[in-house]
Amino acid sequence: MTETDRYASVRYLVDDVQAAVDFYTTHLGFTVNTNAVPAFADVVRGPLRLLLSGPASSGARATPEDATGAGRNRIHLIVDDLATEVDRLRGAGLAFRSELVSGPGGRQILLADPAGNLVELFQPAHRTAIP
Repeated sequence: MTETDRYASVRYLVDDVQAAVDFYTTHLGFTVNTNAVPAFADVVRGPLRLLLSGPASSGARATPEDATGAGRNRIHLIVDDLATEVDRLRGAGLAFRSELVSGPGGRQILLADPAGNLVELFQPAHRTAIP
């Protein structure tokens, strides 16, 4: 595997790179990979590399004017105990963008980063194997 294949990368456009780095590293278990604040930083968690591009970054400058707001796409982070994570994040003063939703596949809730990009925290339903 080459270094470029090591991670799946997602770019989020953010207003404040340092605030985004602090959010993802403090609250969601990411670690800093590259730090070129204030223009750019990238953080990693497992195989996900999140590219945080500020207004001065080339990634943000390449974005058309009509596509500058946060979108409906989101990263999806699996957690072992959603209730515990929600309590921990609320205790840190973070606000959620949705209520807890349960379905056949599990439970989820949406959180927003400082720029408004969505993060889905998801706890899979426990399933038994079908023989």
